[in-house]
Amino acid sequence: MRLDRYLTKTRIVNIESRDLKGALAELLGAAMKSSKLPLDRDVLHGELLQRESTMTTYLGNGVAMPHIRVKMDKPYVFAVGRCIEGLSAEDSREYREVRLLFLLLAADGEPNYLNVLASLARLFREQALVNYIVDSPDLKTLRERAFMGFSGLIAKPEKKQDRFNRVLLKEGERIARASRCAAILLFSDTFTNPASIKEDLPRFRTIRIARSSADKPQAGTVKSDGIIEVRSYSRQRLAQLRSAVLIGLTRGLFNYNDRLCCVGGIPGSNQLDTVCVIDVEREFQSVITREDLLPRSVKIEVIERILGIAAELAVEGREGRPVGSLFVVGDSQNVNQMVKPLVLNPFYGYREEDRNILNPFMDETIKEYSVIDGCFVIRGDGVVESAGSLIHAPSQYYQDMPGGFGARHSAAAAISRAADCIAIVVSASNGRLTLFRHGVMMPLIEKPIGSY
Repeated sequence: MRLDRYLTKTRIVNIESRDLKGALAELLGAAMKSSKLPLDRDVLHGELLQRESTMTTYLGNGVAMPHIRVKMDKPYVFAVGRCIEGLSAEDSREYREVRLLFLLLAADGEPNYLNVLASLARLFREQALVNYIVDSPDLKTLRERAFMGFSGLIAKPEKKQDRFNRVLLKEGERIARASRCAAILLFSDTFTNPASIKEDLPRFRTIRIARSSADKPQAGTVKSDGIIEVRSYSRQRLAQLRSAVLIGLTRGLFNYNDRLCCVGGIPGSNQLDTVCVIDVEREFQSVITREDLLPRSVKIEVIERILGIAAELAVEGREGRPVGSLFVVGDSQNVNQMVKPLVLNPFYGYREEDRNILNPFMDETIKEYSVIDGCFVIRGDGVVESAGSLIHAPSQYYQDMPGGFGARHSAAAAISRAADCIAIVVSASNGRLTLFRHGVMMPLIEKPIGSY
């Protein structure tokens, strides 16, 4: 989705106020003045402050993203404000760290609201991009840099790709053609700046595996027939492969009977060093013998978001240790009949929009509640129905587990057999990330960074 189409340079301003109330008023004024929205500014200002008092919109990296739904003809209106010195000590500590305020106004009936929020949150996770915008020497440069950032045109300078990388790309294309592969998977996380890959593969379908959509190819770089967002959490070569193939299959980017050529290297090394060919059906035979890998009720973006949060719990966890967690996604009507609460449901009573996993402000909430024993029950559209739930699947659905897998994995396997759902488990002992479907186990992260 082109985010820059909802932003104009006149709505990118320097904030003079040193408190949150004044900063929001300035930003709201810039948004409404240039877009000529027929809205009551004072009412919107009060609603924004009320939201901040109940749930902070601070994302981290010095960025806050106040947002609200309004009655307007346009789907979205964006405004950006730079707080050079941060906000005053009268506000909470997290607001004192704010250097960039991003205001999002969305139309009441806009269906992709949460997806847009998630896309913006991913964009602002790039600390280098935030610093590049905040450090602008003047307002003109600020507007240019912010607009370029949202257009995906900012790329950090990088040394020219060396001859060996060019040779490996060409050889990968030759191997793919000789092996009759359906596509080349190019693992962009090999490079600190994916835009540095200058060699083109004009005669072959290329799919990039990248940590975020912000790594999309620039003009003059390798063409891309699709991007699969999977962050690498391991230094093992092609560590993103299983997750990437899983997402690619559910998106329809390739088929179960395809052969794929994978080209990549150690993440962040700037050096391609591996070319391999995989037969999708053989590689994942135990998991994809069924055509319904993704439950009918589950959206692919929900699975992608849960995998991202689960991977962060596996690697970063809390206080540097993995947090054991279990997510059950899909067929919540049947799942709810096979679980019982261990604690009072912390999500009860909140609006569905506010407790949807696609809402980027849910990330920290999920991570905090992950320390509670039990599982998260999540609907296919991303709405979190409960946390701290104990699984009681019928006994015939339980099965013996391999050594090293405990009660959490056993419960995940059982519920994935008893209901049309997917279960995702984070192991507390070693950060292993495992997906279960129809009782079949698919390891996604076997040895994350930090577990060596």
